[in-house]
Amino acid sequence: MLLAIMTTMSDVPALTRAQARRVALVAQGFRDPRHTVPTMRTFSRTLARTAVLQIDSVNVLQRAHYMPLYSRMGPYDTDLLRRASERPPRRMVEYWAHVAAFMPVDLWPAMRHRMRRFRERGHEWSVMRHNPALVDSLLAEVAERGASTPRDLDDGLPRAKVHWGWNWSDTKKALEYLFFTGDLAIAGRNQHFERLYDLPERVIPRAVLDLPEPTDEEAHRELVRRAAVAHGVGTEACLRDYFRMRPEQSRPAVRALAESGELLPVRIEGWDRAAYLHRDAVLPRRVHARALRSPFDPVVWERSRTEHLFDFRYRIEIYVPERQRVHGYYVLPFLLGDRLVARVDLKADRKLRVLHVKGAWGETGAPEETADELAAELRTLAGWLGLDSVRVAPRGDLAKALDAAYDAPVVG
Repeated sequence: MLLAIMTTMSDVPALTRAQARRVALVAQGFRDPRHTVPTMRTFSRTLARTAVLQIDSVNVLQRAHYMPLYSRMGPYDTDLLRRASERPPRRMVEYWAHVAAFMPVDLWPAMRHRMRRFRERGHEWSVMRHNPALVDSLLAEVAERGASTPRDLDDGLPRAKVHWGWNWSDTKKALEYLFFTGDLAIAGRNQHFERLYDLPERVIPRAVLDLPEPTDEEAHRELVRRAAVAHGVGTEACLRDYFRMRPEQSRPAVRALAESGELLPVRIEGWDRAAYLHRDAVLPRRVHARALRSPFDPVVWERSRTEHLFDFRYRIEIYVPERQRVHGYYVLPFLLGDRLVARVDLKADRKLRVLHVKGAWGETGAPEETADELAAELRTLAGWLGLDSVRVAPRGDLAKALDAAYDAPVVG
């Protein structure tokens, strides 16, 4: 039993930092076997582990929502994601879950309280204050023509065309308002990564749409429950952040789940906050993982949690001026075993078919095999991205050893 191998502090069971790390990694799917050819079943299992896939438009390596799947499944056909989000039976759908994210489609009812709040606050949206007729006009147009981008809808609507740029912006704002309120859903994305807005009944399975709307309290408990399953163990703040809840929503939900026995109070070594372990969490003796983590991976997106569990200080420097960056533009932590042992600044040059390692750094205490293991993982990543080679720039204390590890061509 999990609790039986814990030490005890006071009357609350305690986890060492290493134990908490392993619980977290198993919850996120890092003990699941990788299939030689990942299938839709593999995809669905992985999505159930992460609960959400954060979406980001930065494409210097690979778009953010593809990377957590790769980290857990290994090289996979990215068309699995398109099929899961765009073809019936849809397994996931976009919504403002963590931030803009894919989430399992069955979470749609648990987001209705959020949609209702956006509708009630419609006066805060400039498009509702200045042009409410536009919202109704766009909704009618989408109902008639089907899934559309803002550019598709920019002509032919009954509104004044004062200036194309302003007009498009107002159209986009109106569609985003309708998306936030749940009056429109996202049917997919086009080749330019633009959202295709459509009526929910043409996107969300009817069985999900027909489910009764949960009360706010029920919805809050379900979101905290999903966060607890995905995290394995964490503080109330960790659980709150997973779906970007407010304290007044998450705290009663955590308390209710603890009272029912679904969440078990624990202490985590070196952390002065109360923590909670999901009752179904698993604590193995070891985790044998090797994976690169996207900056938007659930394991690292809550920075204080990453620092406490992995002793790894991590910041995204995309929006930092180049001369002020410490490690680089798109830096990925490297997981080996149950530790984050290195970080690399990566860029995919698709024209030259090269994966550029613009910098590589090892963490204090990184094992001797770090460079060789990282080199192997970068080869695999390059092959998945359709790149032919890996080039290491002489920047960072791990760069020399990493460069020396490359003596064979990439096998795609």
